[in-house]
Amino acid sequence: MIEELFQIEKHAYKDSCIHRLDARVKILLAFAAIIAIVAVPYSDMVYTVGGIFFAFFIVLWALSRLSPRIYLQRLIEIVPLWGIIIFFQIFLKNKYYVDYHAVMTLPFGIAIYAESIQFAFILLVKFVVSVSFIILLSSTTKVQDMLEGGVRLGLPADFALILGMMIRYLFVFGYIYRKVNESLATRCFNAFDRRLSWKYRIRQLGYTLGTLFIRAYEQGERVYTSMLCRGYGRNSFLYIKKKPLCRGDMVFLCISLAFVIVIPISVWLTAIRLF
Repeated sequence: MIEELFQIEKHAYKDSCIHRLDARVKILLAFAAIIAIVAVPYSDMVYTVGGIFFAFFIVLWALSRLSPRIYLQRLIEIVPLWGIIIFFQIFLKNKYYVDYHAVMTLPFGIAIYAESIQFAFILLVKFVVSVSFIILLSSTTKVQDMLEGGVRLGLPADFALILGMMIRYLFVFGYIYRKVNESLATRCFNAFDRRLSWKYRIRQLGYTLGTLFIRAYEQGERVYTSMLCRGYGRNSFLYIKKKPLCRGDMVFLCISLAFVIVIPISVWLTAIRLF
């Protein structure tokens, strides 16, 4: 997980027209796309809207000049957690359907319903589209830029200060964690090596965790002392310089938001005319 953190930030430092967009534009676009796809009713129109949104995402990802492998790798890492939740929907009844038709009956009174399968697929489409825009945002925007963009969009100063500290020292902790792992590797220690006694492995991991805890505590003390020396107090806030959006960012934002708003409405009106 720590290595993945450094890798994500490495992708955000690349250069493309999407990377150069203001963080506020990408944050608003991601939120608009997520809200729009979630607001679409649980019906077949989700497939149409989701397909168009995903095609829009593919265009943006291609403009970012990032490899599709990066997207697939990050999506696969996220899917197992939410995939289990989506999978279990096929066994449940929900409020969006009145009549249910069992497709398969299993022991212990468990049944798989056709309507529940449809609901699970609709949920899957909404999940993939939402996560895709989040991956685009995090892969093309530096963490510090996202924080500054959030503050310029109205993020409370208290939250900004806490998030700013977390972002800054999360990478410090990651660096220390990497150094500890490298030290263990140079000593030929592998926690998953079955040739070693499990008691020895647990003991060494305990020593390592204790070392990390002590170093984190000492680092926290040094950081807090340094902050007090620099005038940190109860009324201290993170200063973010005001920055107006340039014309190119405004044009892209307006076109993108118009696209995200118009597509669901157009699909909904088309469905009404057909039925």
